[in-house]
Amino acid sequence: MLVALFAGGHVLLEGAPGLGKTLLARTLSRTLGCRFRRIQFTPDLMPADVTGGNIFNQADHRFEFVAGPVFTEVLLADEINRAPARTQAALLEAMADRQVTIDGTTRRLARPFFTLATQNPVESEGTWPLPEAQLDRFMFKVLLPSPPKAVEIAILEAHLRGFDPAALDDADLPPVIDSASLVRWQDSIRQVRVEKPVVEYIAELVGRTRAHRSVYLGASPRASVALLSGAQVVAAAEGRDFVIPDDVKELASAVLRHRLLLHPEAEIDGATAEEVTAELIRETPTPSSQKR
Repeated sequence: MLVALFAGGHVLLEGAPGLGKTLLARTLSRTLGCRFRRIQFTPDLMPADVTGGNIFNQADHRFEFVAGPVFTEVLLADEINRAPARTQAALLEAMADRQVTIDGTTRRLARPFFTLATQNPVESEGTWPLPEAQLDRFMFKVLLPSPPKAVEIAILEAHLRGFDPAALDDADLPPVIDSASLVRWQDSIRQVRVEKPVVEYIAELVGRTRAHRSVYLGASPRASVALLSGAQVVAAAEGRDFVIPDDVKELASAVLRHRLLLHPEAEIDGATAEEVTAELIRETPTPSSQKR
């Protein structure tokens, strides 16, 4: 999530109910010191409930724009697959272009603008699966598994000590960075060098997804950009001013798992996007990782 944040991307977080997806988003927003809004997606949610709209002011006899919750810095789209497609699409322009167009007027969103969407993978009744066009807007898809026993014990002990996830004001979570500093970090990370062999490696790896025998629709160039910008963040986090191929490999599954559409026959045979990605990483020649 932090890699996507500093790279200027968005994250789709998938996991069963009760694993702390919403708490994770709320906690992150507090430590960032950014404006935070949450949208609970439901079947009756309308696009205007996301973007806002023009409301007629009877006192002044004119329309006034009332901004929706998308005009924020950290946006939680909770259970995004519970809203119909037209409401999901209300986020497309915001996520891709950091702007919203309403009644012919385009309004820019603030920087930073980070969307964290959650969805439940086990329930299908009353849900609308995200279309490929919207899935492609997410830099990463992160799978949240059930915690191991030791972690679950720590959760229980925290509750025994009085931790209340609904009262984060009592959790002593001071901001460690503000919005302006975050934007400066996002801009500075783009200065991390990526040598041509690594650029070619990214292009080759993503390009092979479009020719793999199990893949019906491979990843788009947006996936290549996500690998590139994400690898720059990983390199910076490890104290390097240059990217190595291992930075790319580390992010490959998160970038590709929601972008690969497999042939039905391959899915019947048990193939998964993760297996295809791992195979492509093994088969794609890795360039020298030494600094030039």
